[in-house]
Amino acid sequence: MATQPQQSSKMPINAVEVHDLVKTYGASKTTPEKHALKGISLDIPRGSFFGLLGPNGAGKSTLINILAGLVNKTSGSASIWGYDTENEMRAARRSIGVVPQELNLDPFFTPRELLDLQAGLYGVPANERRTDEILEAVGLSDKAHSYARTLSGGMRRRLLVAKALVHSPQVLVLDEPTAGVDVELRRQLWEYVRKLNAEGTTILLTTHYLEEAEELCDRIAIINHGRVVVCDKTKNLMGRLDSKRVTVVLADEISDIPESLKDFDVTLSDGRVMEFNYQPSKIRSGEIVRAVQAAGLRFAEIATKEPELEDVFVQLTSAVEEEGPENQESA
Repeated sequence: MATQPQQSSKMPINAVEVHDLVKTYGASKTTPEKHALKGISLDIPRGSFFGLLGPNGAGKSTLINILAGLVNKTSGSASIWGYDTENEMRAARRSIGVVPQELNLDPFFTPRELLDLQAGLYGVPANERRTDEILEAVGLSDKAHSYARTLSGGMRRRLLVAKALVHSPQVLVLDEPTAGVDVELRRQLWEYVRKLNAEGTTILLTTHYLEEAEELCDRIAIINHGRVVVCDKTKNLMGRLDSKRVTVVLADEISDIPESLKDFDVTLSDGRVMEFNYQPSKIRSGEIVRAVQAAGLRFAEIATKEPELEDVFVQLTSAVEEEGPENQESA
């Protein structure tokens, strides 16, 4: 059975709000001053499945650690479920559960002991703890009394998810949750997380598996060099690239691209495979098909490739830092 988020007298529109958040790490004898976050602002709607993406060193971990209360901000504000992370620290921390990227488990505790200990740290009374329910939900009931050190890497990952859920947080942060996880476990994990989200838990996901973010997240923010590059609904983000590709496999081999097709952005490989890159705003795929036919070429196969999140990600994160962030869309 999936966990239910705690009810609160506060029902904010946004589960997480970050305004002009700055984090600067001071210089030391060996390292210069580092500006990890440079005025980030984000609103994560209540109940959303929100993706936070960016290259290594973009500032994702710093932002998550500030939300979790593990790192002090330099300036700006951050709130979780309407609670300020500094002025209402206890309430804010009760509202968030974090599944870290690192497998930081005490090897000498069993899963049951770890969950009971974690629940105790959050002040959950013994008669209100849902240890058995959570262990069953993450598929660890049969390992409840085994030492954590005997668990496989995938089981340890599931145990981290279980630890983050003991206090029924309204916001669940998943920091690279499927790193090094096999396909079957990944499927089970996402099935469970989707169920949590459907029941009202807000999910904040960071991942380098961009196909996961594209499939799971209803909204995505991309950050780079400590700034928000873009924040938008996933479907709007996917429509940003005015680019498509048509691949034509010819029935007969040719030695060169016909002169009438050289005005297109087209390449020829293996004498039979032609790839046309085009902008849908300026040309339709049907025009390409007609042009190939007019050149006297016969089709064996044709396929159209839509833009992927990876294409959007590469385009946006390869921009020069000095260009600054784009306007955010919060609709």
